[in-house]
Amino acid sequence: MFIKNKKRISLLRYWTSRYLVTLCIGLVVIAIISALWIRHTTLEHRLNMTKLMAEEIADRFVEISEGRPTPRGDIPGFLMDRGRFMNIESDPSIYIVDANGLILSSNRPRERVFGQTFPQDILQDEETVQKLRIDSEKNNFYVVKTPIESEGLLLGWVVILEYEQNLAQVNQEYRQLAIMIIGLALLGWAAIYFLSRRLSNPIADVARAAKQVQEGDYNINLPEENINEQEVYELVHSFKEMSNRLHQLESLRTELLAGVTHELKTPVTAISALLQAVNDDVVTGDEAKEFLEISLNETTKMKKMVEDLLAFNSFAANAIPVVKQVHSLNELVADFVRQWKIVQEEKNVEVDAVFLDRECLVDVDSIRLQQILTNLLNNAKQSMVNGGTIKLVLAVDGEQVQIDVVDCGHGIPKEEQGLVFERFFRGENKKLKVRGLGLGLPFSKMMARSLDGNLYLVESSPSGTTFRITLPKIEDDLENY
Repeated sequence: MFIKNKKRISLLRYWTSRYLVTLCIGLVVIAIISALWIRHTTLEHRLNMTKLMAEEIADRFVEISEGRPTPRGDIPGFLMDRGRFMNIESDPSIYIVDANGLILSSNRPRERVFGQTFPQDILQDEETVQKLRIDSEKNNFYVVKTPIESEGLLLGWVVILEYEQNLAQVNQEYRQLAIMIIGLALLGWAAIYFLSRRLSNPIADVARAAKQVQEGDYNINLPEENINEQEVYELVHSFKEMSNRLHQLESLRTELLAGVTHELKTPVTAISALLQAVNDDVVTGDEAKEFLEISLNETTKMKKMVEDLLAFNSFAANAIPVVKQVHSLNELVADFVRQWKIVQEEKNVEVDAVFLDRECLVDVDSIRLQQILTNLLNNAKQSMVNGGTIKLVLAVDGEQVQIDVVDCGHGIPKEEQGLVFERFFRGENKKLKVRGLGLGLPFSKMMARSLDGNLYLVESSPSGTTFRITLPKIEDDLENY
């Protein structure tokens, strides 16, 4: 089955393009709403100006001549060029009509729309501003009328007509709006671009560094001094720490594999040399028997190391079951200490156990717990070159019980304390003095976790080291135990 490779784009392009599209859509929506609002407010403003202009013209017709309004004074052309007062390019149609609708004066040819008489239905309508549409005209137009009155007597009307398109025309405002929207779009795009670039560049550096680590090169260079974003800084810093840790572990792995190879090769070389001497009759009699006995001892040691390695791998693969049973912690630890003392050849090492004042029950696999304690006691004994006392301190901490193994040995160097639970790690003090594969503590920690507990290095100094086993306690009636 073939999987088609999906085309991927850079983070900078992805964020910038999508943010820009979102910004443009938002600005277009704002521009449309703003344009409609400008058109509406402009139309209202110009209609109000038209009403004021109609009232101003009506004030000029106050004389009465045969019941008709006549202009007061000689004001030639006062009906012309009125569009400039409303800031529009066209000139509105202005009609002076008498009370019967007869058009007396106009700035337009009388026959253009209404002929000689203005429609009475428009004049008699209560609304001073009307929106109309004539079949012969393609566009709507507004009619603004103001009565011409003198001493309460209606003399006629001032009627102003203008197309809606002309009243709502706001080209200058639209140009200003377009300039503002385009300016905001460019400014927003620039801000998005630089912010996205500031975020994407460190991530791209981490991606390149990850590829470098994948190829086995751990000498990466990730600057973090100029990063102000907390999350990005933590990403870069954590990756640097991880790569340094991987570099350290890779170096350690190479060293440890060499050490394990050496540990397994040493007994094989010794056995081969001893058996070759016996086979070639280089040694005979009692000396030959001694060589064979040494060979058997070396074989036993090598067998023990191989068994440790197989046991660790089996436990790591969950191939070894853990069988839990309820035990009294004081009795269990006391029995372990007694058995460990019996098999010890050195008599200069003592074990001082401090038990719980009140008995506590634990649900554990006693064999696995004994393996953990035996390994910790053996390590404590090896650290005390001149002998001494190992303390086992039992305590209860909330829902857990603790078993502290405290020695008075030379301690673990500070630079090695973070590596003691790494598989195959053997400290400098053990490499030349104690044979082994460096699996004791990792195996013990793995077994402690399988018991729902853990194993910690609490502290270590030149005056001694403390390891702690934690196990969950159970609440039960001791009388029924």
